[in-house]
Amino acid sequence: MSDFGGWRGKTLRVDLSTGKISAEDTIEKYMNFLGGTGLAYKVLWDEVPPGTKPWDPENRLIFGIGPLTGTGALMSSRVSITSFSPVNYMDLHSDGHMGGHWGAELKFAGWDSIIIQGKADRPVWLSIEDDKVQIRDAAHLWRNGIFRTTVEICEEMGPDAHVAAIGQAGENLVRMSTIMCDRSHSGGGHGSVMGAKNLKAIGVRGSGSIRIMEDPKKWKELVQHSLHLLGANSGAMVPATPQPWAEYYGRSRWNTRKGFYWGSASPPIETGICSADDLNRIGYRTHKAAFDHGDEIGQRYCVRSGGCYGCPIKCHPLMEVPELEQYGVSRFQSNTCVGNSFGMRFFESPQRGSKEALVLSQLGSAIADDYGIWAGYGLLLNDFMHAYKNDILKKHVPSKEYESVKWDLMEKKDPRFLFDIMKRFAYREGEIGAFLADGAPMLEDKYPEFKDLHRHGPSLGCFKLGHRDHHGCNQLGQVGALINMFYNRDPMCHSASNFDGSGLPLHVKKQVGEKLFGTSDAVDGRNDFTPMNHGKAVFARMALVYQALHDSLTLCNYTLPWWCSPHKSRGYYGDPEMETKLYRAITGDQISHQEMMDTGLRILTLHRAITARTMNTKNLRRDHDLMNDWMFDNPKDAVPFTRGNSKMDRNDMELARDLFYEEMGYDKTTGMPTRVGLERLKLGNVAADLEKRSLIV
Repeated sequence: MSDFGGWRGKTLRVDLSTGKISAEDTIEKYMNFLGGTGLAYKVLWDEVPPGTKPWDPENRLIFGIGPLTGTGALMSSRVSITSFSPVNYMDLHSDGHMGGHWGAELKFAGWDSIIIQGKADRPVWLSIEDDKVQIRDAAHLWRNGIFRTTVEICEEMGPDAHVAAIGQAGENLVRMSTIMCDRSHSGGGHGSVMGAKNLKAIGVRGSGSIRIMEDPKKWKELVQHSLHLLGANSGAMVPATPQPWAEYYGRSRWNTRKGFYWGSASPPIETGICSADDLNRIGYRTHKAAFDHGDEIGQRYCVRSGGCYGCPIKCHPLMEVPELEQYGVSRFQSNTCVGNSFGMRFFESPQRGSKEALVLSQLGSAIADDYGIWAGYGLLLNDFMHAYKNDILKKHVPSKEYESVKWDLMEKKDPRFLFDIMKRFAYREGEIGAFLADGAPMLEDKYPEFKDLHRHGPSLGCFKLGHRDHHGCNQLGQVGALINMFYNRDPMCHSASNFDGSGLPLHVKKQVGEKLFGTSDAVDGRNDFTPMNHGKAVFARMALVYQALHDSLTLCNYTLPWWCSPHKSRGYYGDPEMETKLYRAITGDQISHQEMMDTGLRILTLHRAITARTMNTKNLRRDHDLMNDWMFDNPKDAVPFTRGNSKMDRNDMELARDLFYEEMGYDKTTGMPTRVGLERLKLGNVAADLEKRSLIV
């Protein structure tokens, strides 16, 4: 047992090549990196030499959870899955994140994280029941989908077990494959890393508890405080429609109102007016089914909202769609975000909000999640439609194979087309199967038509290194561009976009921004961007630091941070020290808020160092932090920083990079961490290694 609260004190290590299962001290090795991605980056830096490929046995696959996971702190059941990524054509590392209950269950079983290495000589799955950890034969599970795999493992372990598994896509080394638990799927393409190790699933069942160091009364008060400042899905702080309790309303996901129902509940449930002071109705604030499928269809088919352990918001709409049964699929489905449009986007413009679109989306989600196919935040689907409409597939695929595809069903928007096309992807069948199985970066190398498209085609939303533009410059100006520049995949950084999507009027966001970033000029309106300033660099740095903390503590960055609040009495200002307060209360480690911020920066800087070492570059500004031409190419007669124009100015973005690097403590010329900065962050060993390789001065 750890001397601290939160952590259980043990990290599980499993070597699939030798069958060795061992435990190591979490506190001694990893405390300075918290857990989650922080712990994972430490493992990758210490243990995986440059040149290791994602599917090599020497690669590590880390299921990282943190000291807040499973404690009852709000939204504290995320799992960070980190490895060198098969989706990145430079074999750089990346992480994906899944919710559900698996992370909390692992903590209840007594473990802080899992490090997987090696490769089994046959398909296996990992059974964890408290201290009893077994590598078990998976011959009966291999070639099955995620849903059946989950059911069969739960039949063996018990119905209260939780399972993280891959489908056939991961088994067949489809780069665009995912790992999934509790209907929550991770991005990042790590399913094939699991498949390369012959690891089908990890089942977890725990009976332990987690110690919280704070006095129970004070802990309850802190939880109430964090609950009081919570809004709705994706950072919404005001309702989307006028309500009697609200001073403001705006563009947000707080969309419940009087006369709004979960229509398929029995009896139907009216979500109603949920004021900011009504903490017992937080789960009604976001009607995610209506957001994803339109008000009328979303209400009619929604049973309720579901989600992750410790989350009162619940962003997974649970749907009952009887029409699915004619296709041999359960009428009960659950997904969120891009998952709820997966099947629909294989067809030409089905009308959102129609029953047709609902059936396509839910059937597509069910098939994709069972196979374990990842959408690359929708880029896979955009690429497919572009290739079809522009005859790229017809040009490159053998005619016999091309003609075997049921294109007639696609043209008719017949849902049965999804069975044909997704099976090809999951099994890498033929040229079409391989086409999207490998993802956007590989398409650029394989098909010349995609090189210019991805680099100059904002309609496809592609950013540098072939990854998805995610809340980029079109939404957040220079701040979004800098965040997208930093990571090795689409950044999944909702810290900034949640602040932007709070629904608060611009003048209020500017008032809050002045407290957070030092100046109201850090905050722009949508498509009303202003030139770069120091406050925007602070904004970008804070967004990344909070994401690193959320992914390491772990908390849900999809809704947090607590920068804003829904209360007029607070001037709509939140509590940016909430993460630190929760950490101190749970662990008993009384660090300052500045020390917590430095921990987040330490995690980000180690991520940066791994990237530089893998690329063997001393100039990340030139070789990694790329900017697409489409960010700057203006329509005729448009000028950057005129209202309604989301394009950036090249010189201004160079200034943005200068200010951002300075804010991060990196060398302005190269974008590299410096020895002084690394030593300040307690990364002296990293500085020595980079210096030995002549990568820093």
